[in-house]
Amino acid sequence: MGHRITRLMYPCLKTGLLVVLVVILPWPAITRGAPQTQPPVPHELVGREDCLACHGTDGLEPVPADHEGRDNNTCLSCHAEPTEVSIETIADEDCLACHGNSDLNVTLPSGEVLSLYVDEEAYATSVHGRELLCAACHRDFKPGVHPAVRAHDLRDFSLAAYAACKQCHPHEYEKTLDSMHALALAGGVREAAVCTDCHGAHDVLDPHQPRQRISQSCAPCHDVVYQDYLESVHGAALYEESNPDVPVCTDCHRVHNVWGPDVPAFRTYSPRLCGHCHADQTLMAKYGLSTAVFRTYVADFHGTSVQLFENQPDTRPNEAVCFDCHGAHDIRPTDDPESSVVRENLLETCRKCHPNATANFPAAWVGHYSPSPEKASPVYYTNLFYIVLTASLIPALMGFVVLDYGRLVLDKIARRGTKK
Repeated sequence: MGHRITRLMYPCLKTGLLVVLVVILPWPAITRGAPQTQPPVPHELVGREDCLACHGTDGLEPVPADHEGRDNNTCLSCHAEPTEVSIETIADEDCLACHGNSDLNVTLPSGEVLSLYVDEEAYATSVHGRELLCAACHRDFKPGVHPAVRAHDLRDFSLAAYAACKQCHPHEYEKTLDSMHALALAGGVREAAVCTDCHGAHDVLDPHQPRQRISQSCAPCHDVVYQDYLESVHGAALYEESNPDVPVCTDCHRVHNVWGPDVPAFRTYSPRLCGHCHADQTLMAKYGLSTAVFRTYVADFHGTSVQLFENQPDTRPNEAVCFDCHGAHDIRPTDDPESSVVRENLLETCRKCHPNATANFPAAWVGHYSPSPEKASPVYYTNLFYIVLTASLIPALMGFVVLDYGRLVLDKIARRGTKK
């Protein structure tokens, strides 16, 4: 009898079990929405288990209105935990959801406050914002999971972060390692410039447009020099006329492998830096300037002596170079009353190297032009005399040699005739 009842109940039990599996068990998911149909959590949950701390009604991305009343325990019943996030799939919007908040910051052990805010508009109009995603530089970051900030102070953070630039700019990065900045940094000068000090971080712009921007990038660290440059003949032409021909900082000091007067080779080659423009006939013709400046310098005692050191780049020449007389960053027109080479100031300039120079000492120098009947006529006619004299003596000496040799030949022939 018992076996018969069991056989009769079996179909009923089978049907009931099917109802439980198909209808009853999935009911919570049906009423709340199946997990696989809801957006997954876009970040890892470690340290972020309190969903409503960020996604409350006033959160960065508030929960929808129809979610009101739900607590943290219900979130993951619909929203699946994140899978591995590929760096290529991280959109800038994911980053800016948090970093677009101007109040976002972290306090470093030094007590300094590091802002984590990124100006979305500034980044979008930067050279990187038009080409790259945030994750292209921040490769160790994933949404919600950031490496711990280990910097002690703001400068530590900058020195650690700028190395990301070499991922896309290895050639430029390698050049910086041979620069005066890198040398200073290795010597313990933490303020020495790195990539982000000159180019910025999230607001990187084309450094050449406008051209004034190049020197402006140097100003935060070299303000005194920058102010001198603004008042110079070069700086005034750049800022007042937007003249594209005048030199900016990088034309003399180079771009990434920056060098300066502390490097012996810089002093040795500095006349050629000036000559790059002042020996260019086409360029100088635009401004009515003589290209004899470089040629006459190289021909005189100072220039000839400095050239001898070009094969000894580690030796610092002590002869005058261009910036010893004209100034370095504060170069002024030669007719400017404050110019170091105007006649009234020239003696003082000469005395930097020649302390015993008398009042007529500068008069011995004819300047950066070739002597002519109008300028330095005594020197011109003296040179002309020696040119004529040399030109006359050479054929005279050649004639003397020919006549002397002819006399020797004739004498030798005469002696042979006598012996016969």
